[in-house]
Amino acid sequence: MEKYDEVLRMARALIEGEPEDVPNMANLSALVFETLADVNWAGFYTVTAAGGLLLGPFQGKPACIRIARGKGVCGTALETGKTQWVPDVHAFPGHIACDSASRSEVVAPVFRAGKVVAVLDVDSPVRDRFTADEVRFLEGIAGLFGENGKEA
Repeated sequence: MEKYDEVLRMARALIEGEPEDVPNMANLSALVFETLADVNWAGFYTVTAAGGLLLGPFQGKPACIRIARGKGVCGTALETGKTQWVPDVHAFPGHIACDSASRSEVVAPVFRAGKVVAVLDVDSPVRDRFTADEVRFLEGIAGLFGENGKEA
């Protein structure tokens, strides 16, 4: 976890004092994508006024633009407010395959004022790719983003 603690410090310094969400999501998704090996997608979806998810800044192949609340791994993270750690996306009921190469996924909700305002989504083409330390790291990135931005 030491490596990830250092990257979290870098992430904090990267977004500190910048209140705009788009550049912060862009930089954080790039940092995650460059930090984790065997990842094919890292990025954010933001919550829309209608309550679904809208694609935000990311690294990787083109992705689904909108995801309904409660649908797929991202929509489930939004609905439950809990991190989704999925070792095999093909075993996840209702998985949305934006990239057919993805095999495992972690989605961490981003909170502001007690509400989920976005999710951090990270995919890998490797089944059972993510460790508990990496899940905590991704939750840390989501937490930093939530703490740093504007109120929803």
